[in-house]
Amino acid sequence: MSDVKYTDQHEWVRVEGELGVMGISAYAAEQLGDIVYVELPDIGKTVSQGDEIAVVESVKAASEVYAPVSGEVIEINDALGEAPDKVNEDAGGDGWFLKMKISDPSELDKLMDESAYKTFVEGLG
Repeated sequence: MSDVKYTDQHEWVRVEGELGVMGISAYAAEQLGDIVYVELPDIGKTVSQGDEIAVVESVKAASEVYAPVSGEVIEINDALGEAPDKVNEDAGGDGWFLKMKISDPSELDKLMDESAYKTFVEGLG
């Protein structure tokens, strides 16, 4: 899983060639509680690193999700419309949010690898 990078806002991006698959971390999903709705962007939307790209609503709160890297949205996980709880069940797998064409791969260097993210989360407790 060394191809997965994390933000300090608990988003992840898995690099697959020139594409990035993104979602929120299992830690974020756990903190939010039961997720009841995920608002995803339109296909074709272009975002810069750090821009709001999605919204997650849980029984506790609504939270913005930010783009871990810049790029263009090329696919969204339509399954989350019917089953937003997939994010709680498998945040790093079936609970992915979208796929984007990464426009600036150097931005990945600003993100944490899995080990650094784990240390970051442990420091939050």
